[in-house]
Amino acid sequence: MKRIWEYIKRLGQTAKKYISPVFIMLFVASFTLWYIAKLNYNYTTDLDVKIRIGNQRFEVPCVVEGKGTNLFGYVISTNRLNIPLSELEYTVMREVTQIGVAPSDKVRLHLKPESLKNAISVRLSDINIRSIGDVPDIEAPKDFEK
Repeated sequence: MKRIWEYIKRLGQTAKKYISPVFIMLFVASFTLWYIAKLNYNYTTDLDVKIRIGNQRFEVPCVVEGKGTNLFGYVISTNRLNIPLSELEYTVMREVTQIGVAPSDKVRLHLKPESLKNAISVRLSDINIRSIGDVPDIEAPKDFEK
């Protein structure tokens, strides 16, 4: 990192001989203002939405639409959406495997994409969720009864 900083310093000193510092400041200011102006437009992009259901954490790929400022704000924030299982529709899948002598009964939940999309849309009200990608199956909580 120190070598990179030294290189940038030398590059700046060399450029100072040929380019006015005022020009560089105005160039950076104009680029910043242009970027801020572009953030007011609507964009459609792919985002990986971070979700937490109970103790299960995963990401779901989504196609989202919204203002650039809202999308940029979501990208730089690292918050996970906490969604209770009671708000989602799912189907129960039971796996019965024979391990040694005692059988093992593993319960997994297959979340319905439309219900997950609605739950995400409620929590991200300033961003329009266009479509949702593959939703992984999750393990049922320990106290799950169905």
